[in-house]
Amino acid sequence: MKAFKRHWWKAGLALIVLLMGATYLYLRPYQPSLDALSAMQSTDEITVSDEKQVIRFEPKTPVQPSIIYYPGGLVKPESYATYAKAFAQAGHRVYIVKMPLNLAIFGGDRAQPIIAAKAADETFLLGGHSLGGVMAARYAAAHASELDGVFFFASYPDPKGSLVSSNLPVFSVVGSDDGAINMAALTKAKSDLPNTAEYHTIRGGNHSQFGSYGFQKGDHPAEISAEQQLDETVKLLLDWERSVVHPTERAQ
Repeated sequence: MKAFKRHWWKAGLALIVLLMGATYLYLRPYQPSLDALSAMQSTDEITVSDEKQVIRFEPKTPVQPSIIYYPGGLVKPESYATYAKAFAQAGHRVYIVKMPLNLAIFGGDRAQPIIAAKAADETFLLGGHSLGGVMAARYAAAHASELDGVFFFASYPDPKGSLVSSNLPVFSVVGSDDGAINMAALTKAKSDLPNTAEYHTIRGGNHSQFGSYGFQKGDHPAEISAEQQLDETVKLLLDWERSVVHPTERAQ
């Protein structure tokens, strides 16, 4: 009888180890590239703070709005440091949100502590890449009054994140060679966005290069460099913010 119990105990332990290994492999996140790790370093003009639930990029003289960024699914938050650094170089404070298990579906409300602790004059754009954009939209749909606008990088809202009645400016950009996004679902999701939403396509861009973490499974190879995709994306979002989100303030 004791030998029988030992046999099942060992079999049970082996099964637990196997399940843990399978879970680790399945949930193993994409790692930041060397460029992203380099962008995590502070400079004379930008202070990078790696905090408990957020990575903060603080320009010496911030301009509004601040940007809250939700990462894509199973992508380490540091992988978006290249984008955050570029926005910070334009003067915008950026918060890259850290998600439980690197999945925004488990941390959709993590913008709330950032907004609750805001500076007196601080306003916010909220958005994200891929799954991060989906969850950012859900937060925005429930807290529209806290935000100045919403953006999607290779992403779109689901019905729970419908922004049709939010009265928020919305910006969406995808790469023409994105192999990871469902293009039919992207088109259908326009019904969950206001008629004023702006849509852009970066020719030759793909899904993976909206971050800096290597090549994502299921994606298509990009026809442009990661640097070009980053530069075009940053320019498009900043131009939209200046012309649509705060046009009166910029004109003064």
